[in-house]
Order: sequence, then C-alpha cells, then structure tokens
Amino acid sequence: MSGMLKRLLSVLTIVLTMTSFLGVAPVFAQATLYTPYTGLSATPGETIDYTIDVINNESTIQNVTFDLEGLPEGWKHTITANGNAIEQLSVRGNSEEQITLEVTVPLEIEQADYEFNLVATDQNGRSTELPFLVKLAEEGTFETELNVDQPNLQGQTDSSFSYSATLKNRTAEEQNYALTANAPEGWGVQFKNGSDNVTSVTVEPNSEKDITIDVTPPENASADTYEIGISAAGSGTSVETTLEAVITGSYDLKLTTPKGILSADITSGGDRVIDLVVENTGTAPLTNVELSASTPPNWESEFDTSTIPEIAPGESATVKATLTASDEAIAGDYVTTFKASAAETSAEADFRVSVHTSTLWGIIGVLIILGVVAGLYYMIKKYGRR
Repeated sequence: MSGMLKRLLSVLTIVLTMTSFLGVAPVFAQATLYTPYTGLSATPGETIDYTIDVINNESTIQNVTFDLEGLPEGWKHTITANGNAIEQLSVRGNSEEQITLEVTVPLEIEQADYEFNLVATDQNGRSTELPFLVKLAEEGTFETELNVDQPNLQGQTDSSFSYSATLKNRTAEEQNYALTANAPEGWGVQFKNGSDNVTSVTVEPNSEKDITIDVTPPENASADTYEIGISAAGSGTSVETTLEAVITGSYDLKLTTPKGILSADITSGGDRVIDLVVENTGTAPLTNVELSASTPPNWESEFDTSTIPEIAPGESATVKATLTASDEAIAGDYVTTFKASAAETSAEADFRVSVHTSTLWGIIGVLIILGVVAGLYYMIKKYGRR
C-alpha cells in the first residue's frame, strides 16, 4: 500500500505541477495586426482610411474576426477587404492578408485626442489589439458655411457685379438650400450654379458647392456704397452673408451752346465768340475737363479757360471760345469740331460756320463803281459838246 500511495502521490504532483503551469501561462494570439500610421490628425466630418496587415504566425489557417473597442460615441466604422464588407477573414499559414478600416469622425465634436482599439480574435479565442489615436485640430459644428471670395466689388452704374461663393454643408444630412437676396430697390440679383440660373441648390453631407451671384444696379444708381444681403436656408440650418457693391457713378458729358444752336456766321479774317456749355450728364463728378477745337486750315481758336477744374453731376460750365477765320477764307460753310475731354469720358460738337465776304471789300467795290460812273459822266459832259 505504501508503494501504491507513493505512486499516486507522484502522479498527483505531476498533475498539480502541469495544472499550475497551464494556469499562469499566457495565451498568445497567433494572428497579429500592423499598420504604420496609427496616430493621425483629422477634421470634423472626415473619413480616415487605414490599410492594415493581418499576419498569421502559425502554419495552419486562422479564421479571424474583428471588433472596435473604445470607439467614441457618434463615430462610424466599416471593415472591408477587396472592396467588400467582411465579418471574418481566413488567413493561410505563415501568410498575411490586408483589410481596410474606415473611420468617420462626426461633424459635431469637440477638439481633443481620441483613442480606440481594433481587436482581432482567432477561432481559438485568442485575440490581439492594435491601438489608434486620432487628433482633432478643430471643433466641429452642425452648421452651414457660405464663403465669398471677394465680398466687396467696385464699378460704374452700368457695371454688373459678379461674386464667387462656396456653400458648404457641415451637417450629417443632405440639404436643399433656398437662395434669397435682400437688395436695395431696383437692384437685380441672380444666383447661378455653373451656367444655370437657380433659386436653390442641393449639397451632400460634409460637401460643398460653388455658386455665382450676379448683381445688377439700376440705371440711375448714384455713386455710393450699397449692401446686398444673401441667405441660404436648409432644413434646420441656414447662413447669411453681406455683399458690398461700391458704385463710382457713371461718366458722361454733353457739349452744346446755351440755346442748342450749333451754327454761326463769320467774315473772312474775322473773329466770332461762341459760348460753349459743358454739361456733366453722368452720376459721378468729372475733374480737369479740357477744351480743344479742330478748325479748318489756317483758322485759329482760343478759350477763355482751357481746363474746367470740376463739374458736379447734373451741373454745367460755360466756356467762351473765340474762333478766327483765315484771311484767305472764301465764302462758304466750314466745320469746326469742339471737344471736351475728361479722364473718364469725352464729348464733341460739330459747329457749322458760314463765311461771308468782308463788308470792307463791298464798300471798296461800290466806291470803284461810283468812281467809274463819275469818270464816264465827266468824260461825256466834257467831250460830248464837241
């Protein structure tokens, strides 16, 4: 019995020793995970793609399932291989396969560092983990953004103002935005998407769309700064912005005479003073308006003032032009073109001048005729008696 008891005690000791050894020995997973970029920066709403190697360190096939632990609330993920969503992956012995992990960051989220683990478990219940870190550099919001490249434009009354804008949907839903404008009376506003005129646009979640805003001022718009309110309203979200159009005014000149008569008489070699009216018919002031004349050959022109410092919109200035005909001018009609020029615009007026023979020559002619008649009378009286 003592021998039997010793053998039983020896067997029991061996069993206890093996049990003790198995109880403390760790269970190592034979499938491991690897990707080089486990720590990345992202923005709210962004989808991050990880390419992950699943490595089988055993000689037999391993069937591996996957799970994400610690994924923050509101985050979404998918696991695919060769473009297909998978629930389990088989990896041949001493080989490896690739999977893709897509993680989508929610739009409404605080700026912080976020951690989670990808867990791979084989058919024997052995698991391994791959830790990830996502750093959000900005706070996310559930809102719409409307950004205008250049919200302030300048032009004349007859200009058309074109603004380029980007409408961004920073929500998790597709939005159909109604586009409206609040412009001063008489102003026209047209929205365009591409070449099409639109009153609304549809924008996918976390996407953006380019729009063009064409603004047309009325013909009588005076020089000033005007504001145009723009609004894009979706479902539960909207955005507003203000455009600015600076009208420098329209530039236009009119050159005439006080009574609108553009003709006069002059004698050969004589002078004629002509009153010219320079009128600012635009909506912006004109400065340094210069006067000039294009006369027939050998004629001369002179102005009492050749430069008008400034003419306000709707106002006029009168300039005296002295026109001197050539001594050799024969009777007939001649054209002199007067011109008023500013940096922004100019005006011309064709002035018809009728030249008449000088009255002095007429008197001389009469005197010659009278002399001839008197001479004939004298000769007839003297020699007619013989």
